Amino acid sequence: MTNVTDLSNVRASVETANGLPNAHYIDPAIFDEEKQAVLFSQWTGLAVASDVPEPGDAVPLTFLGMPLLLIRDKEGDVRVFQNICRHRGMILVDKPRKIEGAIRCPYHSWCYSTKGKLVSTPHVGGPGQNTHDAINRDTLGLNEVRSHVWRDVVWINVSGDAPAFGDAMSHIIDRWSEFDLPLHHGGYDSRFTLELNTNWKLAVENYCESYHLPWVHPGLNSYSRLEDHYNIEEPGAYSGQGTMVYRQITDENGDRFTDFEDVGQKWNEQAEYIAVYPNVLLGVHRDHAFAIVLEPQGPERTVEHIHLYYAQPDTPEGLRARNTQLWKTVFEEDVFVVEGMQKGRHVPGFDGGRFSPVMDSPTHCFHAWVAGKFEAHRGQRTAAE
Repeated sequence: MTNVTDLSNVRASVETANGLPNAHYIDPAIFDEEKQAVLFSQWTGLAVASDVPEPGDAVPLTFLGMPLLLIRDKEGDVRVFQNICRHRGMILVDKPRKIEGAIRCPYHSWCYSTKGKLVSTPHVGGPGQNTHDAINRDTLGLNEVRSHVWRDVVWINVSGDAPAFGDAMSHIIDRWSEFDLPLHHGGYDSRFTLELNTNWKLAVENYCESYHLPWVHPGLNSYSRLEDHYNIEEPGAYSGQGTMVYRQITDENGDRFTDFEDVGQKWNEQAEYIAVYPNVLLGVHRDHAFAIVLEPQGPERTVEHIHLYYAQPDTPEGLRARNTQLWKTVFEEDVFVVEGMQKGRHVPGFDGGRFSPVMDSPTHCFHAWVAGKFEAHRGQRTAAE
């Protein structure tokens, strides 16, 4: 039984609440509990569909210790499978590659289609006997993990019992309905990763608020000032911040990216940055968007996978590179903050901190959601005992 942390005050009003206790950032036992309570039970970001652009493309991934296979099947649909053979549990694909025929297990050569169907079982009934009455291929296909692609992010629900994606995410889908448009990944120069010595939740918490802009992002704050920002909160679903001043970047010729079509006049100078719970950070602008998938690798280690998108597939390379560098600079400025807060969680007796009722309410919204998920999970576990 995990040491149960006291979350009673985390869900209090923002004026009086404390943040999540230290153990939720540093304790391996709480991290294991969090997998079930927060990360497996929700629609959680795994990767992006642009990682498998063509039919047959397959990429092995590890999600919270679980070997998974991201694949675009021969019909072009993105799927996620457990990356193990149903025979003896052998890893099927050990590096990114194109599946030309079937997915073949390297151990005993059982083969699966890109839709997960078991299609071949060589010598399973003895030498030269490729079938056996006890081996029903129809019931031994790859175990598929429930998945959905939205804004190019591949979301998975490991537990299999979350509401349908469209229902679970209806609030954010509706909020950004104007941006329900084709997204074109910028390509090799529009993706990068940041490896952080921090808990994944601290990356979410920092992204949610604009309070830190004047001190951590002075360049950004020089034109998109603190007072130009507003809080965004949908309790139980997402939170973040928006700005009323978005300045398009230009190249040396004064050229800009092509705008997304018909997104509405309000987006001419407005932009929004929202953390969709639990682990996906999204940004939208009139002329580009980004997605950040946070990969928790342990209580104190996180990898940020950052991807940039445009309205057109043929954006100018120089302008694209300039935009990537701009965002890389901004996100790197946050590293010392999230790593510094992680170190702070090792101070015994730290009470989780307090919130500015005005500036920190999107972050408090996230803390309250996490606490609620833990309490619900613990309630179910207690009822089952």
